[in-house]
Amino acid sequence: MSDTPPVQRASSPTPDVSGSDDIAALAKGGRTNTLGFVIRALGGIPFLFLGYRLYGVEDMGRFASAFVIVEIVALICALGEKRGLAQRLTEGADEEGTSAVNLVFDGMFASLLVSAAICGVLLLFPEVMFPNGTNSDLDIWMIAGIPAFALTEILLAAQAYKYDIATTVRARAIVEPWTRSIAAVGFFYIAAISEAGLALAFLASIYAALATALWSFLRTYGLPKGWRPRPRYLAKMTSRAMPLVGADVIERGTRLLDVFLLGLFTSSAAVGIYFFAQQIASLPQKLKTSFEPILSPVITKNLKTGNFAAIAAQVRQVGFWIIALQAGIALALGIPGEAVMGLGGPAIVGGTGALALLLAAEVAASMAVVSESVLVYIARKRNLAISIGVIALQGALTIGFIEACNALGLDEGFKAAGAALALVLALATSSLVKAMVLKTLLKAPVSNWRWALVHAAAPAVVVGFAFTLLPEWIELVFGIPAILATYGFVVWKRGFDEDDKVLFRRNVTPPKEGEAA
Repeated sequence: MSDTPPVQRASSPTPDVSGSDDIAALAKGGRTNTLGFVIRALGGIPFLFLGYRLYGVEDMGRFASAFVIVEIVALICALGEKRGLAQRLTEGADEEGTSAVNLVFDGMFASLLVSAAICGVLLLFPEVMFPNGTNSDLDIWMIAGIPAFALTEILLAAQAYKYDIATTVRARAIVEPWTRSIAAVGFFYIAAISEAGLALAFLASIYAALATALWSFLRTYGLPKGWRPRPRYLAKMTSRAMPLVGADVIERGTRLLDVFLLGLFTSSAAVGIYFFAQQIASLPQKLKTSFEPILSPVITKNLKTGNFAAIAAQVRQVGFWIIALQAGIALALGIPGEAVMGLGGPAIVGGTGALALLLAAEVAASMAVVSESVLVYIARKRNLAISIGVIALQGALTIGFIEACNALGLDEGFKAAGAALALVLALATSSLVKAMVLKTLLKAPVSNWRWALVHAAAPAVVVGFAFTLLPEWIELVFGIPAILATYGFVVWKRGFDEDDKVLFRRNVTPPKEGEAA
């Protein structure tokens, strides 16, 4: 039986295939959240650099192994509500007339139940989180971050449904990273808990983000009225969410599986080297989240009217925005990669190759990310099957490359690069397959590729290489902006048409429902 849900066909014989109002909404939300990405980077980078300088590579490696498990488990506990909530709210109240706020509380209650069960299992088997040991006895408290992370995802999804992207920016781009950076330094200088500084800083940041999201949610939706647990509805909701849960976990898991496998098959030092490179490379990856919160309600609205042509146009538009921005940042960070890695200390410069490959992986993944944002609604089971195949491919390649490095006697830097290469190959495969499936379902082209990206990259590479011949501080302070400026100028002139440039205009028509973004 098909996994494509039925849609209502638009009553108008000539639907708006351009989706101009939707593009304006996407541009406004994406612009706001892209600013948040910059702020988040400014807050997260100090945690990364100070963490490695203060706590060391091995401590950061042990923290990274626990961190990836917490994040993956939290996505499971969120029950797919990051994207599924938009569809539930779009469909409206159920047969009992439940209000929007009650529907959100249904998701939160179910999430807490699942969180309690999984946290109990992790308390019984903590070695899953800490394959290379802990930095402190207090590290086990990182498990308490799971329910807070999951609830924050649900609350931010509820706000995004109202086109309130500003709350996501505040919670994820300002409060969370800056709290983590400041707390990590503060705890380091408190002798009694300095060894647990990384874990405690993580918890402080997660709960600070939760408080920020909850405050905005209560102002927008208020408290529920007449809400009560409904086991039958919750079971139905959870069952329906399973494909979404799988998609969310696997999509994020492709960025975390490599850290987990390195923790199992190598040393904490190898994990530490790779984690630094991964966190730097995740900066362009976070750009796709600049559009994800606003993309879900726009897509579900067009699915309800059967306007597949508008969805394809939105996929092409947002896909190009994402790959253009990601490619520019990847060049700016990858060309002076050795200098960037050196900021974390000489012990991790050997991860430069891994950094270059991880940045390439994020560019390769851009088409898969945008395609999946539609496939999770119209072909959940097929999307999940593809994702499972991709992460299995990545796992097999990662283990194979690590074992090959062991057999050849190569050092930790090569093992990190092997894990990164596995990610590149897996994400490129995912992009190709998911784009082909989506094109078939929408009966319209969805590709985000334009040759202007090559035209812009070529002079940026020349400029970047010239700066690598200079001292490292010049390479970082002046080289990175020069690469971005060169790439940005050419891609603006050669790649952006008038529809693309709406992303950078503030006088576009704002979305009607809510002005918080």
